[in-house]
Amino acid sequence: MKMKTKQVVLMGMFGALAAVLMLFEVPLPFIAPSFYGLDISEVPVLVGTFAMGPVAGAVMEGVKILVKLLLKPTSTGFVGEFANIVIGCSMVVPAGMIYRLRKTKKGAIEAMAVGTILMATVGAMINALVMIPFYSRFMPLDNILEAGAAINPAVSSVWGLAIFCVAPFNLLKGVIVSLLTALVYKRISCMIWLRFLRYLETLPGSRSCMCCLRQRCACVISLRCCV
Repeated sequence: MKMKTKQVVLMGMFGALAAVLMLFEVPLPFIAPSFYGLDISEVPVLVGTFAMGPVAGAVMEGVKILVKLLLKPTSTGFVGEFANIVIGCSMVVPAGMIYRLRKTKKGAIEAMAVGTILMATVGAMINALVMIPFYSRFMPLDNILEAGAAINPAVSSVWGLAIFCVAPFNLLKGVIVSLLTALVYKRISCMIWLRFLRYLETLPGSRSCMCCLRQRCACVISLRCCV
């Protein structure tokens, strides 16, 4: 029960941090039109997913959007928020599933690589089928395509914009998110488990599960990184 409570608190914390990071976007005009902004909100979600599993990752994506809506109301009738959840989950959930099966450095790299490719693929599809048609209600579709063609001459249709601009944009985002996650995950995960272990050591009758938990902590992260 204590562990579940701790996970709920952590999911809320990671989701709220992701919501704050979501507010800070940087355009990449050399890849996609300026109305696409890159943020690193998936970093805390992916860190939490590796620590707590793919279901927790999906929950944190939902928390992220709910907190973001409190900080900044929707300007897309919740269409953009829905797309963000789907695209975010397409990365963190498969990555969490792979890492859960292979908790090694190689497994983490494979998980992030697969998640990045899936995010780029799903992101392109969501944009072509939902986001671009939606935004064409407020901005002429020809203007949207012209913005894409100015960056990549191959853009001549909605799917062209999704394939030649949106997909590379999300690929780069996935790479950045993966690199940042790789840099911070060990230390954050170590802090999470060591705090829990220290708390558990204060409880009577906890010795029977201490060995298992220490092995898990040492498997996920090297305890020496926190000494």
